[in-house]
Amino acid sequence: MSLIVGIPVITILSILLLTQVRERWKGDVALITVLLNAGLSSYLAVPAIRGDSFEYIFNGGYVFGSIPIRVDALSGWFILLMNFTILTGIMYGRRYMKHYEDKSGSINKGSKNLTIHFASYVTNHFAMIGIYCVQNSFAFLCVWEIMAITSFLLIIFEHSKMETLKAGINYIVQSHISMIFFFVGFMWVNSFTGSNDFNAITQYSSSVTTSVSFLLFLCFFIAFAIKAGFVPFHTWLPYAHPAAPAHVSGMMSGVIIKLGIYGILRILLLIKGDFLSMGYFILVISIITGVYGVMLAIVQHNLKKLLAYHSIENIGIIGIGIGLGCIGVGTGNTYLIFAGFGGALLHTLNHSIFKSLLFYCAGTVYQATHTMEIEKLGGLIKRMPRTSTLFLIAALAICGLPPFNGFISEFLIYSGLFKGINDVPLSPLAFMVGGIIGLVIIGGMAMLCFTKAFGIVFLGNERHELPSNIHEAEFSKLFPKYMIAGLILLIGLVPQIFIGVIAKPVSLFMGSNTLGTRPEEFTDVMQYVSLASVTFILLCVTMWYIKKLTTKSAIIESSPTWACGYATPSPKLQYTAGSFVRPFRKLIRPLLMMNKKEGEIKEIFPRPIHSETHPYDRLEAVLIDFPLMQIKGFIGKFKFLQNGNPQMYILYGVAFIFIILLIPIVINAWEFISHLFHQI
Repeated sequence: MSLIVGIPVITILSILLLTQVRERWKGDVALITVLLNAGLSSYLAVPAIRGDSFEYIFNGGYVFGSIPIRVDALSGWFILLMNFTILTGIMYGRRYMKHYEDKSGSINKGSKNLTIHFASYVTNHFAMIGIYCVQNSFAFLCVWEIMAITSFLLIIFEHSKMETLKAGINYIVQSHISMIFFFVGFMWVNSFTGSNDFNAITQYSSSVTTSVSFLLFLCFFIAFAIKAGFVPFHTWLPYAHPAAPAHVSGMMSGVIIKLGIYGILRILLLIKGDFLSMGYFILVISIITGVYGVMLAIVQHNLKKLLAYHSIENIGIIGIGIGLGCIGVGTGNTYLIFAGFGGALLHTLNHSIFKSLLFYCAGTVYQATHTMEIEKLGGLIKRMPRTSTLFLIAALAICGLPPFNGFISEFLIYSGLFKGINDVPLSPLAFMVGGIIGLVIIGGMAMLCFTKAFGIVFLGNERHELPSNIHEAEFSKLFPKYMIAGLILLIGLVPQIFIGVIAKPVSLFMGSNTLGTRPEEFTDVMQYVSLASVTFILLCVTMWYIKKLTTKSAIIESSPTWACGYATPSPKLQYTAGSFVRPFRKLIRPLLMMNKKEGEIKEIFPRPIHSETHPYDRLEAVLIDFPLMQIKGFIGKFKFLQNGNPQMYILYGVAFIFIILLIPIVINAWEFISHLFHQI
């Protein structure tokens, strides 16, 4: 344990001491540190996920007291998936950041930025390991705060951009709002039990009514839901992800928001209450999160912002699984418990890998084209075929199509929902049907969204003039993407390996119940569908190859096609991102805010006009913007106090001192008068 604590400290000092001559070593040192930390933490996680939990009581001195370090199957699962994404992130990121190292001018400033960046990355990894292991509320808050601050520093790497700085401030403010709920929850438990151990939550919730335990659960749920990005606590996420460097965006979407999922699952293990009510609550808010997230993703014109909203959508899918598992606990149905919690845990891993791959591909596109605006891209498959193929694999996976990993976890949740319709009592039936409808809508809209994203960005011709030197990324950037793509296919083709692994974490939620069926039986239908999909793909590839061989010697002639009356076809005749989803946008117009900017036609022979539409989150406008406007308006009424007159500022100080001196006199006078009236 002391090694895990000491390695980040030594690494940060090493990064700080490296000179500008050895600038390139900073990324290498960070990579080595991530490997060491991942290896040591995995050394504890692998036995834990097999059922051999680890516990160590760390002496935190007078301030912290005893700090329990516990790694059970749930912690082990999250540590392993975190380590994989963090590792691929630093492998990709150390090459991605070369783009900033090679910039001319302001070398010292760039050096400091990279120093802070890599030091923050390593510290963030260390803090997340602590979150998964520490079970002392005071120590947990400390490592959570370290995670929040280092994430903030990673987000604002390009702090010279005002929108990046605003995104970072938005993130850190909302992170500390979640801290308030943590404080309330932990102080609530400590005030009755006198203990900071997480087991005190179980002790307290077992001794109170179900309504009180539900309120305690709600307090912790909000704290973790802000980090996870559940609606309506999601408003930080679409700004932080696009603002951060690509590998940080992949890490945030793949790992950091999963801290919220881990926290919700951990609290469900600790709190003893009405699981049926908690399941209903989580299921409803998750359906809303999934549908609302993908709905906003479809209308986005910025590729990274589109991917950020899809993170909200996938958090909704994970939440549907968690809600289903809670209903299974409440009804004593072990099939629902395994399908729900198992699907949620597996989708947590799946989303971590395919979403990080999408962000890495988006980063490669950004460095090649210097834009993330979908409307300005097009035809990149001709210049970047490998990146395009990797993006397509991840897009198919996120849409839940076989034979990729997203299909496996979503099918597992689907199977639980359909099984629940037959097995559960009448009251949860409506929630099961709602879950099925929600997943169907989410899946259909996800396919629409990524058809737009892949088609507009990579197919057709470029819609605006792009740099002429666009080329495929070097192998060092592609290798971590190949690792992720390989894992995506592995989970899709042999899901029984991973279904067997999640059996132990899921068993924690079953208590004394035992699963009536073997975990492998959940994968029979999935594997048949995946193998059938692979067979179909191989058949198509074989036919294409045969056709290529037979037409190899044929003379290929090309000539202009009929242009429908257009003498000079141009890329402007292609679909744009906006026109592709215009029917959908009109359909959901009551739920969206669309800010439109367009010129007016004034002359008889009008000049070309420019039109733009910018979608905006209606919930953000209601829950964030409107209250802030009211607060700013109220504070603005006191502007007269800040009038720039030094004499007035001195008067404020004198008045403050006078009030402070007057308060005890008033209190003593009041006590004297009260005492006098009491004697009378």
